[in-house]
Amino acid sequence: MALYDRIGVGYDTTRQADPYLLSRLIHHLRPRANRRYLDIGSGTGNYTIAMYQAGVPIRGLELSATMLARAKEKAPAIAWHNGRAEAIPFGSASFDGAICTFVHHHMADPVAAFKEVHRVLTPHARLVIFNCTAEQMRHCWVNEYFPRMMKEKATAPYERFVTVDVLDAAGFRNLSEEKYDVAPDLKDLFLYCGKHQPERYLDPRIRSGISSFADAPDQEEVERGVQRIADDIQSGRINDVIRKYAWDGGDYMFTVAKR
Repeated sequence: MALYDRIGVGYDTTRQADPYLLSRLIHHLRPRANRRYLDIGSGTGNYTIAMYQAGVPIRGLELSATMLARAKEKAPAIAWHNGRAEAIPFGSASFDGAICTFVHHHMADPVAAFKEVHRVLTPHARLVIFNCTAEQMRHCWVNEYFPRMMKEKATAPYERFVTVDVLDAAGFRNLSEEKYDVAPDLKDLFLYCGKHQPERYLDPRIRSGISSFADAPDQEEVERGVQRIADDIQSGRINDVIRKYAWDGGDYMFTVAKR
């Protein structure tokens, strides 16, 4: 929570709802106008607000007081709730679907959290998660420059908490997975936002909005890595590095489950 209180101060400078990702969240959720939906770990509300503006009757649940205050400031018409996913402040079968983007790898006990999500959803309700896998993280070329950060903050959490296993243990039925490859025009500048634009990692504002960088275990490694990226952009070596890590397994993953 302290990390996201810190990140939340300038989060909206570089993070916003990406139109394509929004469209896929809505596609997989299949919301209906007369139902109720929940955004788990809604942050500053970017995707919650975008879905609400698209006609989805949704509310947000967020632990960070700083992020929640920003969300309320941006969209006071939406119901925002302070709380943990492990103890959702609603009765059983209160919602007809839920989304969870870039959250569960930060949870101390994601199985307990998704059991709570399972409890508050109606039968056959959908849960849509957008996150990534350990294997996807291992194929990011960012590993070339920040190996310790990527191993400890980007890959290890997904090795501990494999999404489909967590959902299965929480009682969900897994329906499908859809891989996502970072697009050059990505608007939400999360970890692999520089896949096609490595110069993005040179901007401290962008790095400060990414939890892996903000909570990196070795800030000297980050400084060295940023300088190496700058040097490799200048020399052209960056193109060889990017080609070296190319693969066809996607960069992130939509996981769709049903209660």
